[in-house]
Amino acid sequence: MSAVIRAESLTKFYGTSRGVVDLGFEVEAGEVFGFLGPNGAGKTTTIRLMLDLIRPSSGKLELFGLDAQRDSVAIRRRIGYLPGDLHLYERLTPREFLRYFAALRGLDGLGEGEQLAERFELELDRPIKALSKGNRQKVGLVQAFLHRPDLLLLDEPTAGLDPLVQISFNELLREVAADGRTVFLSSHILSEVQRLADRVAIIREGSLELVEAVDTLRARAFVRVEATFAKPPPEKAFAELAGVRELERRGPVVVLALEGSADPLIKALARHEVLALDSHEADLEDFFLALYRNGAGGAL
Repeated sequence: MSAVIRAESLTKFYGTSRGVVDLGFEVEAGEVFGFLGPNGAGKTTTIRLMLDLIRPSSGKLELFGLDAQRDSVAIRRRIGYLPGDLHLYERLTPREFLRYFAALRGLDGLGEGEQLAERFELELDRPIKALSKGNRQKVGLVQAFLHRPDLLLLDEPTAGLDPLVQISFNELLREVAADGRTVFLSSHILSEVQRLADRVAIIREGSLELVEAVDTLRARAFVRVEATFAKPPPEKAFAELAGVRELERRGPVVVLALEGSADPLIKALARHEVLALDSHEADLEDFFLALYRNGAGGAL
């Protein structure tokens, strides 16, 4: 099966300003693909290129095997899109807003809008201008999902949502993927992507640092050890230990990254009075921060 999204050497400059540079990745059907990076890294630029809202400076971009520019109308029929900078028609109610978008999609009524609104506990008949940020975000989400698109492009989708609605959103994404449809999830919230994504791409200053399965990243990650001492140990107390790096120091609390055998670290800790000790496998956030700290191609 051909990839749902395929980017080859995709580059976008705004005059002399960098957008994205030489991106290359593929996203398969039924996959939740996380696109990670801080604000300004190029996440939104990449999505806008997929939608043909902006044109690339060079490179190739295909969706569903179609050219993103030449076949943009046919592509957009199959896409649900939630922008990161969501703007709504404030004089309308959510029902009126969704009916308008459903009509643009050629749907009768609200499509799946009624069921989705109930699922997200969205009140449909109150003016949008009177809604909270979280409820406005729900309107955007329902709009993106109401026509059962083959591909969802979601830019920071959980912004403003309360925890219970986030749970409903996570369940919906899993159902979409189980149905063979595809999700491209752009976010800087690492824990969110770790829970939902099958694979992640990490983008930094417009360039891809890596594209990996989440399970592979976890396997490559270190163990995070947090030790609380009766008094702070010397600055270089653990600097010479094999497989150990100091990540953070907060008074008597020292956070260390451990790769390989724990024996050298345990013996070094025993030289000091340890009040508490906690350890767990690093999550995607630890991996991400280590990657950014060490720079492109740096060892973790």
